[in-house]
Amino acid sequence: MRVIARLDIKGPNVVKTVRTEGLRVVGTPKDLSERYYAEGADELVYMDIVASLYQRNLDFEQLKSVSENVFIPLTAGGGIRSLHDIGMALRSGADKIAINTYAIKDPEFIRKAAEVYGPQCIVLSVEAKKTGEGKWEALTDGGRERTGIDALEWIRRGISLGAGEILLTSIDADGTRKGYDLDLIKEVTSFSSVPVIAHGGAGTPADMVEAARAGVEAVCASSLFHYSLASFNQVKGALTEAKYPVRTI
Repeated sequence: MRVIARLDIKGPNVVKTVRTEGLRVVGTPKDLSERYYAEGADELVYMDIVASLYQRNLDFEQLKSVSENVFIPLTAGGGIRSLHDIGMALRSGADKIAINTYAIKDPEFIRKAAEVYGPQCIVLSVEAKKTGEGKWEALTDGGRERTGIDALEWIRRGISLGAGEILLTSIDADGTRKGYDLDLIKEVTSFSSVPVIAHGGAGTPADMVEAARAGVEAVCASSLFHYSLASFNQVKGALTEAKYPVRTI
């Protein structure tokens, strides 16, 4: 079971949102990435949450700075709109690339990216907002824009097009620290043939254990680590106690 820290980037800062609103600055990308690496994170997610909204590219120089002293897998996303962008992000230190907004505009982009760089490199980032019982809508642009697309059907399609991993964010749970959307997770893990990463809502190590029980291969959090609500050691201890193998720190 992988334990992943997520850094939401806006300009020079790492920010934290609640249901994608109310940005609060929590640190700098370089400082937090190096701290989380040292403290035992298995992976990092580096996500520019306004790049697509502002129609600009990822800050590749910042990504280089973030990755230079971090020797764990790093997934980068935000503003990825071409194979060239993917290549630039990989050369800047990313190991995997998260795509969302542009993939919804051009689903074939997933196939092209997977063919060129391999499915293991392409992470479909899905921002899901509940719309009814057993129903979620896929959102774009950092959870700000509605698409009218059923999130579960979109994930099925993304997998069929070649996405090698799903980064599943619950917009409703984001920043609440009240636990993951377990119903959403169970729906996705019931059919997904690729690893699923749960994100959005973790407030305690027990929340991460519940997500593991719902079938994910990795748990991802931001508030939990930004606000020192729990350490990587505590999370991994809880997962170990629940019989989920983890990488020791």
